[in-house]
Amino acid sequence: MSKNSSTDKHRCFGNGPNQKFYADYHDEEWGVPVHDDQKLFEMLILEGAQAGLSWETILKRRKGYREAFYHFDPKLVAAMSDQELNDLTKNPNIIRNRLKIYAARQNAKVFLNIQQEFGSFDRYLWSFVHGQQVKNSWTTLKEAPTATDESRALSKDLQKRGMIFVGPTIMYAYMQAVGLVDDHTTECWKNLT
Repeated sequence: MSKNSSTDKHRCFGNGPNQKFYADYHDEEWGVPVHDDQKLFEMLILEGAQAGLSWETILKRRKGYREAFYHFDPKLVAAMSDQELNDLTKNPNIIRNRLKIYAARQNAKVFLNIQQEFGSFDRYLWSFVHGQQVKNSWTTLKEAPTATDESRALSKDLQKRGMIFVGPTIMYAYMQAVGLVDDHTTECWKNLT
């Protein structure tokens, strides 16, 4: 098996013949440590939008979310008017759930407060794993938990601060997405390089 061909690589997910975008997400983003606050905010909003849906559904609308939410600039999202948010409930390029749309503004306000308190959202977030990526060794993704003590602590703290759509399961998926946790399976090419 050639490690140079993306179609020859064994992945935790994204192995289907029509899943190149999903394979690209797996190969380039999932489990890769993120320290850029704007990227951390983007993934926070996307993970919240994913609640009850498949991640594939959200990834396919990522461009629409970027356009709808000012390329995930938290200051601009925090300043969005009710009218702007109401208009987004008619936008076919995102999930048109009113609660999730309004959550983006609420969460942006809390995000900015956290930045102010800690100097960056990155510093705050990574403190939940003591600044070190948690590396697991699952044989299959089915072995990975849906929540951990760290994701429950993060969820509880964010909720206390006023964020919504940040339950422990969503926060564990978020931690995987931004690389606080590396759950690539033992047979995945990301673990073999």
